Formats: sequence, structure tokens, C-alpha cells
Amino acid sequence: MNKSLVLIKPDGVQRLMIGKIISLIEERGLKITGLKMLKMDDDLALKHYSAHVDKAFFKELKGFMTSSPLIAICVEGTNAVTLMRSMMGATNPLEAAPGTIRGDYGITVGMNLIHGS
Repeated sequence: MNKSLVLIKPDGVQRLMIGKIISLIEERGLKITGLKMLKMDDDLALKHYSAHVDKAFFKELKGFMTSSPLIAICVEGTNAVTLMRSMMGATNPLEAAPGTIRGDYGITVGMNLIHGS
């Protein structure tokens, strides 16, 4: 058993995709062990995305992730991280396979509904 952090990004919350994404997670046999709606502030964005702080896209990413509430979910299960990554699909929805969350519902690289780690 292992755990994975899943964030339903602001676009997923705004597009009313919370229930759909939670259902997809549960249908794959993963257990939700924690769930919280929060508004990410600048400090949390800097900590969570510390590996990207010096990258050109960070300012836009931080602006988007702090723009409105998101849902933080802790999921647990056998190979939870690997399973969540396969469910999410490629970061770019145009490159994500059909049947994945990003492939079916993502709009852009930034507005791709979900983050997992």
C-alpha cells in the first residue's frame, strides 16, 4: 500500500468536476483517506512547486493555482502513485490518451484538472 496526493486544480473545481474525479478514483479501487477544500496561498505554492520556481512558467502556474479554491485528496492503495499517474494521463491534454482524466476533460497544459504526486 502506498499513498498519493491528488489536487483537483481550480479549473476542475470551477468546471464542477469534483464528483466525477472522486468517482473515477474510487472506481479504480483507491481509498480516499483525506479530503480538504483549500485556497492555495503564495507560500504554499512556493513550497509545493519549489522544483519549478526558477522556470519560465512558474509565475503563471502560481497565479493559476492561487486563483480560486482547489481540492486536496490523499488516496491510498496498492501502487496508488502509479495508478493515479496512469489515470491522469500526460500533462498536456493533447498528448494524453483517451480514457484518462486529462485526455477526456483537460483543456490546456495548465488547465488539465488534476495534479498528482
